[in-house]
Amino acid sequence: MAEYNPAELDKKWQAYWKTNHTFAKPEVSEKPKFYILDMFPYPSGAGLHVGHPLGYIATDIVARHKRQKGYNVLHPMGFDAFGLPAEQYAIETGQHPATTTAQNIAKYIGQLDRVGLAYDWESQVQTCEPEYYKYTQQIFIELFNHYYDEALDKALPISTLEAHFASYGSEGIRATCTEAQQAFGASDWLEMEEQAKSGVLLNYRLAFLSEAFVNWCPALGSVLANDEVKDGYSIRGSHPVERKKMRQWMLRITAYAHRLLTGLDELQWPEAVKEMQRNWIGFSHGAELDFIIQGHDLAIKVFTTRVDTIYGVSCLVLAPEHELVHKLTTLEHKAEVEDYIAATAARSELDRKADVKRVSGAFTGSYALHPFSGDLVPIWIADYVLAGYGTGAVMGVPSSDTRDYAFAQHFNLPILPILEGPNTDIAGEDFDPKAGTLCNSDFLDGLDVPTGIEKALEAIEAKKLGTRKVQYRMRDAVFGRQRYWGEPIPIYYEHEIPKVLPLSELPLVLPSIDAFKPTETGEPPLARAEHWEYKGCPLETTTMPGWAGSSWYFLRYPDPHNAFAMADVSLLEYWNEVDLYVGGAEHATGHLLYSRFWTKFLFDIGKISFQEPFRRMVNQGMIQGRSSIAYKLKDRNTFVSAELKGEYDVVPTHVDVSLVEDDVLDRTKFAAWRPDLANAEFIVGQAGLFRCDSQVEKMSKSLYNVVNPDVVVDKYGADTLRLYEMFLGPLELSKPWSMQGIEGVSKFLRRFYKQFFDGHGKFALSADAPMVAELKVLHRTLQKVADDIERLQFNTAVSTFMICLNGLQDLKCTKRSVLEPLLIAISPFAPHLAEELWSQAGHADSIANASYPAVLPQYLEDDTALYPVSINGKTRVKLDLPKELSIHQVQEEVMANADVLRYLEGKEPKKVIVVLHKIVNIVV
Repeated sequence: MAEYNPAELDKKWQAYWKTNHTFAKPEVSEKPKFYILDMFPYPSGAGLHVGHPLGYIATDIVARHKRQKGYNVLHPMGFDAFGLPAEQYAIETGQHPATTTAQNIAKYIGQLDRVGLAYDWESQVQTCEPEYYKYTQQIFIELFNHYYDEALDKALPISTLEAHFASYGSEGIRATCTEAQQAFGASDWLEMEEQAKSGVLLNYRLAFLSEAFVNWCPALGSVLANDEVKDGYSIRGSHPVERKKMRQWMLRITAYAHRLLTGLDELQWPEAVKEMQRNWIGFSHGAELDFIIQGHDLAIKVFTTRVDTIYGVSCLVLAPEHELVHKLTTLEHKAEVEDYIAATAARSELDRKADVKRVSGAFTGSYALHPFSGDLVPIWIADYVLAGYGTGAVMGVPSSDTRDYAFAQHFNLPILPILEGPNTDIAGEDFDPKAGTLCNSDFLDGLDVPTGIEKALEAIEAKKLGTRKVQYRMRDAVFGRQRYWGEPIPIYYEHEIPKVLPLSELPLVLPSIDAFKPTETGEPPLARAEHWEYKGCPLETTTMPGWAGSSWYFLRYPDPHNAFAMADVSLLEYWNEVDLYVGGAEHATGHLLYSRFWTKFLFDIGKISFQEPFRRMVNQGMIQGRSSIAYKLKDRNTFVSAELKGEYDVVPTHVDVSLVEDDVLDRTKFAAWRPDLANAEFIVGQAGLFRCDSQVEKMSKSLYNVVNPDVVVDKYGADTLRLYEMFLGPLELSKPWSMQGIEGVSKFLRRFYKQFFDGHGKFALSADAPMVAELKVLHRTLQKVADDIERLQFNTAVSTFMICLNGLQDLKCTKRSVLEPLLIAISPFAPHLAEELWSQAGHADSIANASYPAVLPQYLEDDTALYPVSINGKTRVKLDLPKELSIHQVQEEVMANADVLRYLEGKEPKKVIVVLHKIVNIVV
């Protein structure tokens, strides 16, 4: 018999697909389109482990199946190729990041190809290629040249704003801006110097320069995003990070806050991801109040959603970074305040928001005047207040807010009850901040919370103490990075006025520099470049963040080689938004939010006709590692077999999983693994074997539990890897990797392959007409598999194939009319095996181009019922009987069955109970 040789088939058919361009980017056609996309990877030097292909295999199956179902399918792949890891490696080794990135990409492509993924690499996208980032720079220029008109709720050209200023001044402008614009007339605008005009316009531009608090990492010489910082240290390299105010390029994502929030309702995304974005955007409705500072001609603006609690204020609490802190702090409290500010600078915003148990703060020595009573209110600073949220100041109401309560208790501040009734005690377990009625609140006494809020708002407006306001928690996005390996920002400075490069000068390509770290004076690496200028004017030296190129990459795939536009308009119109997007939930408030922002902006300016990038999204789960644990005697290079660990004082030690099979350690390989283990001694257990324990953990190099997919493909073939990863469990759930279960999948594929050969090893499919039983097995499988793929339930689809094969083997089916349709159905899962058998069956074209077999409904219905036959309550026989039989006829068939009679042993039944189509129970 022709043996199933997966290694040979993998190479053969991967070469065929490449040579014949089987998966080339499809042209526009009359077919319905299906655009399916994976979150493209960052090509790290470590390459792939078996957890990475999980989502890629799933989308590959869907893409191949959709082709079978008559769709025009776009399923591309590329690389998010700018990033800090390559730059850090460049700083350490001097090797250019482009070289490292190209090597890593080549490694990734090689690994992905070995899994048999149907990508057209000629259409790949790499964000670090100038041909690509030319358009990333162009989008930035468009953002710079637009502002957000709140009346029309869309972005408009900045020239529209300039024309309005020239005719009417600032009157009638409703536009999102950094800070409230001082009123000016048309004549004032026309008389302004260019620098002053530039400053006014920067206040409105969607890409603008601003002083902002950022996560500054001195060791990396760069600003980091919030998700790149944990517990005050950089994720990359674990370096200290401090909060620092810097002049930065920003993107005004807050202008789109309302649309980003309401647009979530239309998306078929996991609810958890949508909720993360809702919380990040943080919509709230309230009032902005002015608290006049005693002894100063200044006021502190405070935003609150609970203006009804105004009479419970016992302090104002400012963010340590608040611009008024230094002006307010008295000499007596200066040292304490400065020390507190320095300590806060070492903590990230995420840490400050998450740390709800730690209470700290410092008194400034100054007081504000209560807007209604005129009482003195002490002004404090505390790190639980963030400079970028609201106004950077909160009114502390300790009887209504648990965090304010903890702060007041810690610093012995007054706690005045302002709510009475059930569940209004702040110290009680059943406390509800919106329960009861207001008390000790002057004109608000006796009102419930909603009524009190409205009445307080009316009083504030009447007394001109503040204004109603909608507030969002989300801040504008810090865009500039003090790095080399990123897109250069296409800005030059003429007399310190920022101006965008002409489009004809794009791409602005990264220059050659002598080192990739910041200059000795702390300037970004690009400051090292010679002649980094445009027409004698200095160019911007910061670069774009990693998320810039990934915010629009899905728009490039329809036309990846276009040299004149990011993509042809007709192609963007045809492929439109992504129909299915698969990737990690960890990008909820990063890439996924920024992509939505850029998509809405590009819609506003007429570049695309849709407002959301990804209509449906699925988060694939994590494949966890199965770590191997050995036990080492303390202070000795001696290891104890797992079953003996309780008899010794041992230290658990992770062991490379490649050295362990069925929990038994290969001691020879272990000794060669690391020099310090060469002379290790072993206390073995039963049968002279050294056993390890195992535990499920995140797959990580540091835990030595990473399994390289190349190793699995080498041993079992790509199709086994593909089926096994899908068989492990539902796509969205995390599941442990185990090599023990893969043998069953490998055996299944060998049995499937063998089904197409006769007893002499000759490929043989019968032309005989199929039996009804065979057609039932086939069509039920076709229906179930198609349904499972649509629901992304790949694990049950694999089970269905296994059940189907068992059924056909029982029927000894070798019919072409049965096995060929089955081969088409399984081909998205096991494409190499399917291509080989399809070819041997006499087909010249690839099975990838075959249509999915039609499901015939007449074979989906059962015309028989399975009756478990119980004798005195114990099931003895199962009989498949025609459904049309009556109760009496069923009883006759059962009582005539030889097996039933054998169990009755000649005894006459006292009673025979038949539940039609369900069960038969015989009482003897």
